[in-house]
Amino acid sequence: MTFPKPVKDNFKQVLFLRSFRARICLLTLTVGILTSVMMRHAIMQTYESKAVKQRTETVQNQLLIVARHLISNNYFATYRMQDPGMIASRQAINAELDTISNLYGGRVMIIGKGCKVIKDTYGISEGKTIISEEVIKCFLGENTASYDADNGFIEMTIPITSTGTDGKTATVGVMLASVSDEIIVDMVNQMDHNATVLEIMMIVAIVVISVLLSGVLTKPFGKVTEEIRKVKEELSEEAISVPDYVETVHIIDAFNELLGRMNALNATRAEFVANVSHELRTPMTSLKVLADSLLAQPDVPAELYREFMTDMVSEIDRENRIISDLLALVKMDKTEQNLSIETVSINELAEQTIKRLRPIALEKNVALDFESKRAVKAEVDEVKLTLALTNLVENAIKYNKDHGWVKVFLDADHQYFTLTVSDSGLGISETDLPHVYERFYRADKSHSRQIGGTGLGLAITKGAIMMHHGTITVTSELGKGSTFTVKIPLKHVVPKNHAENASQEEKH
Repeated sequence: MTFPKPVKDNFKQVLFLRSFRARICLLTLTVGILTSVMMRHAIMQTYESKAVKQRTETVQNQLLIVARHLISNNYFATYRMQDPGMIASRQAINAELDTISNLYGGRVMIIGKGCKVIKDTYGISEGKTIISEEVIKCFLGENTASYDADNGFIEMTIPITSTGTDGKTATVGVMLASVSDEIIVDMVNQMDHNATVLEIMMIVAIVVISVLLSGVLTKPFGKVTEEIRKVKEELSEEAISVPDYVETVHIIDAFNELLGRMNALNATRAEFVANVSHELRTPMTSLKVLADSLLAQPDVPAELYREFMTDMVSEIDRENRIISDLLALVKMDKTEQNLSIETVSINELAEQTIKRLRPIALEKNVALDFESKRAVKAEVDEVKLTLALTNLVENAIKYNKDHGWVKVFLDADHQYFTLTVSDSGLGISETDLPHVYERFYRADKSHSRQIGGTGLGLAITKGAIMMHHGTITVTSELGKGSTFTVKIPLKHVVPKNHAENASQEEKH
């Protein structure tokens, strides 16, 4: 059965049902009550079956005794005879049958050959023929007993057997008895009353136990909440620990990892702000020093004036590069909804990028080559991917040796295309490799200053690749060069949550 979404939403909004403790309590109550009800039903069924069986056996034993009396007193052989002694014995047996009938609140019939009723304690069927499945089975040697709870009686048949002179036993008659189950009903009702009282006591105990148990079971989660609250309110900065359950350990481990990541992010942000301030202040300080030097000299020669102005223009260009890279980095931090996805020839994109950078390579005496295994088309943002490839190739050129080389290699499979940028440059040390994508990080600070690097290029590159759901890896050896490998899906897939957000924005 499925419910409409508004009903589900309203159901989820019920605070009580959203409580883990309440759910444990409800689960314990449900299991406990169902168990008690099932146990009560099973006990009552067992007790009733046992009571019926016991009463049936008791009556059968009494009737077996009477059956032996019937045979010993030639009850069937003396039928229609007028012998006073036989009549007296018959009357005694009939009285015994009446006593059993009255004692058990039932009816007893003696049935002879031909299924004729010889004796009926009710006195209404004597001389009549009775044909029933139970009687026929009994004549064939099979005892039967059945309980009719709806009509309130137990019906049973007892064979009356006689042993002949040849030692063989034959069934000469059948005793068909019906006894009342009134005493059983009374006992079952009494038992049911006691069971009801016990069940109510059990339910009360289950309610108390479920409330206490749910409180005990959810207490560690309260500890988790309290510890997280302390961290939230900055009362504690240390990793928290609640080792009560495996589940709480997993939650705490995940939170501690998140806390560590947040602390690292805060530290990175603080370092980023410090680095930005430093990088922006340095050109401004240089400009101020140059300007103060010019102002301090009333008659500045034209040559010196030109030299100072050239230095100032250089510092302004450097400031512009830093600001441009920062703006590009900010754009990379936004969601991929800003991507302008279209089908692009990656071969042409790489060739155009290399063509633009070839003059820089010639100036640095670096050989720049491009090789492609096959024609590759992919769904990408051409501008951002061009920026990423430009940064990689330009870095490979700038941080290279004289008469070195840079190779760009393109390949693809049925899911991804791969761009590899290799160089024969300075290389990156093992200690610097994990940090190359960090903002403002420079592996070779002195060389970076000389070529005017801002330390943001690889961070921008990684951001652009990540927006395409791609990966970038680097292998390098100090003094022997580096290889950057970019792997991006051929088909761009927008995550579901981004697609929903975009759809909502379009509606608005």
